Amino acid sequence: MKALSPTDMPPPFARYAHGVEIPGDWRMVQTSGQLGIRLDGTIPEEAYDQAVICFQNIEKILGSAGMSASDVAHVSAFVTDRSHMADYMRARDEFLASTSRLPSSTLLIVSGFTRPEFKVEVEILAAAP
Repeated sequence: MKALSPTDMPPPFARYAHGVEIPGDWRMVQTSGQLGIRLDGTIPEEAYDQAVICFQNIEKILGSAGMSASDVAHVSAFVTDRSHMADYMRARDEFLASTSRLPSSTLLIVSGFTRPEFKVEVEILAAAP
């Protein structure tokens, strides 16, 4: 994959690329939106802790396809309030800390999820040869 961040436009606001080119013959994985719920059904109060769980679940899904965070091409995230953006971004940056090529990224503020205690949802698109 190739990160695309043209120099003749404003740079990304954070640690991501404006676009990612994926070769045509690569395998792709698209996850469903992951919520911050633990295997035992508990949901942490803090947005950061929920985001960490989202990325832990994404790691498990990627692992089941023989992929890792380095194979992520795009991250889409949804938070229920602007106050949760920094916590989400910290968890995202930790998840991507070992990657040399940054994925593209979208972050939206939404009115809510299926249960009011959820503050963060994350889905990814990944690709590998």
